[in-house]
Amino acid sequence: MPDQTRPDAPADPAPHTPRARVALAGLTIGLPSLIAGVLLAAHFSFALPPVPTPVENPTTEAKCVLGKVLFMDEQLASNNAVACVSCHIPGRAGADPRIARHPGLDGLINTPDDILGSPGVIMADAGANFVRSTTFGTNAQITPRASQPNINVAFAPQLFWDGRASGQFIDPQTGQVAIAVGGALESQSVQPPVNTVEMAHPSYDWPAITAKLARVKPLDLATNIPADVSSALAARDTYPELFQAAFGDSAITARRIAFALAAYQRTLISDQTPFDRFLAGQQNALTPGQQQGLNAFNAGNCNVCHAGDLLTNHTFRNVGLRPPGEDLGRQLVTGNPADRGRFKVPGLRNVGLKATFMHNGQFNNLTDVIRFYARAPGAAPQFPDNRDPVMNNVNVPPQVAPALQDFLANALTDPRVQSQTFPFDKPTIFGERADLRPVNLNGGVAGTGGVIPRVIAADPAMIGNRDFRVGLDAALGGAPARLLVSFAPPANGRITPARTYGDVAAVGVGAGTGLATFHWPLAAHVFQGGQNVFLQWEVDDPAAPAGKAYSNVVRLTTFCGRSGCPCPADFDGSGFVDADDFVAYLDAFDRGCVGEGRGTFGADPNCPATADFDNSGFVDSDDYVLYLGRFDQGC
Repeated sequence: MPDQTRPDAPADPAPHTPRARVALAGLTIGLPSLIAGVLLAAHFSFALPPVPTPVENPTTEAKCVLGKVLFMDEQLASNNAVACVSCHIPGRAGADPRIARHPGLDGLINTPDDILGSPGVIMADAGANFVRSTTFGTNAQITPRASQPNINVAFAPQLFWDGRASGQFIDPQTGQVAIAVGGALESQSVQPPVNTVEMAHPSYDWPAITAKLARVKPLDLATNIPADVSSALAARDTYPELFQAAFGDSAITARRIAFALAAYQRTLISDQTPFDRFLAGQQNALTPGQQQGLNAFNAGNCNVCHAGDLLTNHTFRNVGLRPPGEDLGRQLVTGNPADRGRFKVPGLRNVGLKATFMHNGQFNNLTDVIRFYARAPGAAPQFPDNRDPVMNNVNVPPQVAPALQDFLANALTDPRVQSQTFPFDKPTIFGERADLRPVNLNGGVAGTGGVIPRVIAADPAMIGNRDFRVGLDAALGGAPARLLVSFAPPANGRITPARTYGDVAAVGVGAGTGLATFHWPLAAHVFQGGQNVFLQWEVDDPAAPAGKAYSNVVRLTTFCGRSGCPCPADFDGSGFVDADDFVAYLDAFDRGCVGEGRGTFGADPNCPATADFDNSGFVDSDDYVLYLGRFDQGC
């Protein structure tokens, strides 16, 4: 089907006027998008070229909005806790300000080969059960390279530090060429959702992702939704409807996800910096010091690689940052030994907003970056193996370094990026909400080896979250364990359980090796939004007092999604109430399902949710009558 634009959407910007330039200043507020774009283009002489767009994926407003929703939605990840925007924060130049340390090749933390990457997901197996990583244990895995900014990447012929996302986009579901040339953004966008460090577990593939998007509410975990997205969701509040608006029918596919994500990112054009005004002829747009810095930038041959108005020539260079053996970079893609240690030359726009620099995040300030290139005394060393000859010509005298830093940090910053205003706006995502993070209340009773078991709680406690999990770590290997749940705070490191789930098998051998996962869909008839829930594991352990070891206590705060808490009568979690829910409840009632979830033995693994509707602790006719009343109401 041909691409479609929402009937209520503003006209698409002209090809040379990206959506990023629409409705940006007081001059244009309230005007139709196309007219506003024309006036704004007349006001500024933009230095950047027209945004290249592959013919197979023309830009439409509906497609851009869908891409923005997908980019911001943590539900795209297997654990509902990582979105594209988690690692690409607009106000930090489209990069990741979080400091997360990867031990590098030697596997040791705080050694010279460490990498400052982005937190991803806890390692899991194909059943989404937590698995202990040899590097990160049961903590979030860290990416082996720093996140690159995604602003102005529409101009790049290849993406990722090593360029593995090429301009030819291959549909990951069909294996067919979907874009012949110019599809680097599409190629890049389909990799993180199925990457088992960043967003996925081994069986979380494209069929699983598309099926999930068909049932969840868009941006259900987010608050403070941007105006354009809020308007779109007010008209169409499901992913099938958003795909219908963007592509002409409601089918959700990997190709369409890639097309939408790429279309949105092609609107992220940062071209309203003091440098742009200076290039347009406004001589006082740069301070005298910044003009001196620009001259030093050019005289010092920085512009050989950071060339043109984009401040990158998109080449791959080895600047001698680290020995190539630590990360072969471009050679991993081309197989050519001459490419060892080469990485993509990044653009420098908005570089002053970044928290770390270089492919490994080695530097955390521009001063150290400049000192490295200047080979200043005490600067980080340059390694000669395959270092690019251009490095011999880089010259930054000490007296011009402050002016150069002023130019980089201030003259290249777009105020819309810094303030996260349209098109660089974003919602508040779950990962940014401290009030919803699990809280460790300590406590517990040690078992074999003097080890206190530990709760793993990282998934959002959103009511109706069908992927919610609670893990157990550091228990006695092979021991049975039970998840205890209370709605009252602990006393002396112990909770008094209102519910008990299990037994659960702690996989492992010996002290402190036991690892288990309980899959626990948070049913709407069990929990309420804003409710504090206290969790603790009980582990059968002969070395513990009375043969029971206890984990620390963790407090969760359950919450309703943006669309509200699901209807309690929606027993199968489909998003609406129909006969299937009644059949599913009858099945659970007949089985006497008091508990719910999976990962259990000694409980019926076919119980998707508890039939104990009145939370009495057992299933009886009162539960049936209560559910029937809810079903008749239809919510």
